[in-house]
Amino acid sequence: MKNLIKAASLALALAAAPMAAQAAERVVFDFGNVAFGYSDGYWDRDHRWHRWHHKSDWQRYRHDYREHAYDYRHDRDRDHDHGWRDPYWH
Repeated sequence: MKNLIKAASLALALAAAPMAAQAAERVVFDFGNVAFGYSDGYWDRDHRWHRWHHKSDWQRYRHDYREHAYDYRHDRDRDHDHGWRDPYWH
């Protein structure tokens, strides 16, 4: 009986592993606080600079929010405080 319980527990753990991996893949970056995105990072709405956590975050932001995405480094944009743009200006 103990072997049957161990086998059932092992089978359950093995069956649950792919579901746990899928759940982990569904964790996504929340773009709600991003004011302006650049290839090397982004400004949040509180005027703080952040680097992208993953290259895929930048790629998705650039695709989904192209009106606020600039395909170059933020420090190239010296006319606007290193890429910070007044929300009313843009």
